[in-house]
Amino acid sequence: MPATITSPDLLQTIQAAQAAASEGKTKLVAVNGTQVQIPYPFPSPGDWRDCWIYFLMLDRFANPSASPRGPAWNQAFSHRHGGTFRGVQSQLPYLADLGVKAVWLSPVLKNSRPDFNYNYHGYEAQDFLNVDERFASDGTRATAERELAELIDEAHARGLYIIVDIVLNHAGRVFDYVRNGGVVSMFSDPGVMDAPLGSEPPIEWLNGLGVPRADWRDQLPAPASLSADDAVWPADLQNPVFFRRRGSKLTDAPDASGFVRGDFGDMRQLVAEYDSTVPGQEALRARYGIAPVMSILIRAYQYLIARYDIDGYRIDTVKYVFPDAVRNFGNAMREFGLSAGKKNFFTFGEIYDNEQIIAGFVGRPTSGGEGFGIDAALDFPLFYKLPAVAKGFAPVESLRAVFEARKDAELGRLSSHGEAGRYFVSFLDNHDQHERIQHPSTPPEQVTLALALLFSLQGIPCVYYGTEQGLSGTVAADGSPDLNSNESTREALWGKPSAFDSTHPKFAAIRALAALRQDEPALSYGRLYFREVSGNGVDFGHSNGAGGIVAFSRILVDREVLVAANTSTKDPFSGFVLVDRDINATPRQMRVAFSNRGTSGTGTVEQIPAARFYAGGAVSTGPAAALPVVLAPGEVQILAPV
Repeated sequence: MPATITSPDLLQTIQAAQAAASEGKTKLVAVNGTQVQIPYPFPSPGDWRDCWIYFLMLDRFANPSASPRGPAWNQAFSHRHGGTFRGVQSQLPYLADLGVKAVWLSPVLKNSRPDFNYNYHGYEAQDFLNVDERFASDGTRATAERELAELIDEAHARGLYIIVDIVLNHAGRVFDYVRNGGVVSMFSDPGVMDAPLGSEPPIEWLNGLGVPRADWRDQLPAPASLSADDAVWPADLQNPVFFRRRGSKLTDAPDASGFVRGDFGDMRQLVAEYDSTVPGQEALRARYGIAPVMSILIRAYQYLIARYDIDGYRIDTVKYVFPDAVRNFGNAMREFGLSAGKKNFFTFGEIYDNEQIIAGFVGRPTSGGEGFGIDAALDFPLFYKLPAVAKGFAPVESLRAVFEARKDAELGRLSSHGEAGRYFVSFLDNHDQHERIQHPSTPPEQVTLALALLFSLQGIPCVYYGTEQGLSGTVAADGSPDLNSNESTREALWGKPSAFDSTHPKFAAIRALAALRQDEPALSYGRLYFREVSGNGVDFGHSNGAGGIVAFSRILVDREVLVAANTSTKDPFSGFVLVDRDINATPRQMRVAFSNRGTSGTGTVEQIPAARFYAGGAVSTGPAAALPVVLAPGEVQILAPV
């Protein structure tokens, strides 16, 4: 059990992974009673746009040995239900059948107060080097380590990649504040937040029972006298100056760089950008370099890659960390991956903001400079619009506006129009929202329409666990929908009757979309063009308003895949959608490769000698090519060349 970032076993693990990569080692993994040989370390995919992601919360996904602990599997519950690593491993065949290419696990590191049922979500790390024993089948550390390794090995043997959720911004509640003669776990005081550094209030570190110790005020005893549950680990982080100690953040609004200062609730913010070049910090600089906190975190997360053969990191609360620190972390993970046989180790972050803020963390800065940020961001700009557009609540042109703004924000990063999809992981819902894409009363075609757009637009699609089984959020004791907290989207899936039903209609829809995306490279890599539509085959313009038509093409080389979706809940659409005139100079047939309403068949692109185009109040005339399309209310069709 490593206790510091210089522990001999930690360094040995890192070096062993690097040596195994250089020597081309392999390992045997049992899959369905058969030994499968895989490279070790497991190599990265060539392009992560090939790998759509399934995000699951470990505590809420599966446990083959016990039922969920809460009052009901689908009632809001802020404690542990009891999901395990073994539970995820037991459902790897199910995930492979769904077509999943990468599994994103919620955080696996040991959280604060391990003997209690709090912190089930995993985002309150107390130990940045060791796995949380609560995810083990028997509740022990050794078993947790073995079962996580076995889960990842079997995933690799089945052709799946594993992404692990991590945190750079904060640890758990590892100390409390001394305020006004008492000890408090959380406060928000503008005077303290704005006070100069060095004026932070005293703190009392917590012991393993979550109790602040007056004799641990500001200073901890030597690590050898502490238990593994006390304060924070590795021992390198047991220094008050490595924590912000400014109370809870006052606002979600970042400064110009994207940074927000202060604790995230009662989770203690780390000073990721800590600079040891200031006078008096010579010892820290000699031990950890100029950025000690980031150096410690980088080494810890390199160790986890080496120890468990992880393929990527999703980084929580990225916008609450200085962009330069995030950029350094992304570079360090990328370089370590290259040294350990993972030539495309993936990092993507939660940047809950607009295109401009996201652009400050991802890829090469448009303003120049050294380094390259993390690889991608969760696509919040798309999330703000796509679910509402798909349900007919928001105007369809707002979806087009997202990608127009993206072209401007990403202009200095893109080698071609099609590259934009590399930088975003797109989604419809997740564990931080109060609602799932499907509510109890949501028509099923609205969900499948949204999923089809998710799998067809630029980006790396990410599906939240249970979507494929029709999960619609938690319910109150009387059975009514409960939308009051984050727990409202965190059902214990394995408690649901027929929880892993591969015949469920949503499962079938996602499996079909996954297969189509794999068969049609344009859906992963293609350029994106929103298309004009027409009711009469002559007058063309972009559809507008809630309940309108979403139409776009994905083009790769000379292959065009057309997507058309009718977001109206009551009106059918019968008309034409523009396609590329040069690609379709010779009329070609296109088939319905996917429809959420069961439509099949083919259509032929028509040449229109003198179409009229309406845009911005102006009218122009010219030749065009268009495909006749008939859509039922709530129908989406993906049409590919025959």
